[in-house]
Formats: sequence, C-alpha cells, structure tokens
Amino acid sequence: MELLIALAAFATIASATPGPNNLMVMASGANFGIRRTLPHFTGVIIGFNFMIWMVGAGVISLLEAVPASFIVLKVVSAAFLLYLAWKFATAAAPAGANETPAGKPLTFFQAVAFQWVNPKAWALSLAAVGAYASEAQPILSLAIVAETFLIVGVPSVSIWLFLGSQLRRILTNHSRLRAFNWACAGMLALSLWPILSAV
Repeated sequence: MELLIALAAFATIASATPGPNNLMVMASGANFGIRRTLPHFTGVIIGFNFMIWMVGAGVISLLEAVPASFIVLKVVSAAFLLYLAWKFATAAAPAGANETPAGKPLTFFQAVAFQWVNPKAWALSLAAVGAYASEAQPILSLAIVAETFLIVGVPSVSIWLFLGSQLRRILTNHSRLRAFNWACAGMLALSLWPILSAV
C-alpha cells in the first residue's frame, strides 16, 4: 500500500507540474478552445500511457545497449521542442475574441507521436518503470504504473486545458495573444534546460 501511495504521489506531481505537454495543451486551449484541443489532450494521455508500456516492454533495454542513443535522443528532442516553441511564438493571432486563429492544434496522432521526442515524458516513463515496476510481477506492476498515470493524468492535464481556455477570454486582441504565445514559447524552451545541462 505504501508503494502505491508513493507511486500516486509521484504520478500526480509529475503530471501536474509544467512541462512540454502541459504548456502545449494550455497554449492550444488559449488559441483554439477546449473542443478543438480535445484530440491533442487525448493524444497526450493515451500516448504517454502507451509510452510507459513500451518502455517497460524493453525500450529501456535497447537504450542501455546503445548508450550513445541517449545523447541522440536528447539532441533530437531538444531540436523538435525548440521548433515547436518557435511555432508557438510566431503563431498568427486573431484580431478579435470571436475569430479563429490561423494554424491548427495538434491532432491525436501528432500528440501521441510527440511523447517520443518529449524529454519530460522520457524521464518520467523511465523513472516510473525503473522505480515502481517489479521483476517478480512485471506485467501486473507495469499495469499498475500505467493505470496510475492514466487516472491522475486526466484531471492534471485537464487543469492546464481549462486554464488555457479561460485565458482565451483575456487574450482578446493580437498583442495580448502574441505576448502569451511568446511567453509559452519561452517556458517551453526553458523546460529543456535540465535535459540539455545533463548532456
């Protein structure tokens, strides 16, 4: 029971704190609203859950067999996140609150695929599987880890989506939304620091 409580606490803190997924969901909610962001939101939840299963199923062994792959992964992930930060910063803002901004939110499959270049998702899945999966009962323990993240992930990421949708009411002109997008881009870029400093 104590291990389950520790896992739940870890999953809650990990899922609710700022990171690429939460920042992107918040920005999408602010730019496109809740309804248009739902595929992105769902892709984050399902994609990360799938990633935990794949990491537990052997991806971690593959990465350990080829140590240089960790550095390659970090560099590719950082480059892609910086690209996304630039896309946020330069997104065309609507002139009024009732206008639809240019561009499109991430699709479900894009959000699923994004998990594999998201440094925080890698760090969390590796840490969760390494710390909470059991060699004695690998499938059961992996299922418990994955489902715990699923259960706490939905409300945690929902908060960021709701926050973004509420900010949409404030970001009613070009300059406000542009400033918000640049701020999100900056936070997304800063979220790379712990990863890059370890390279």
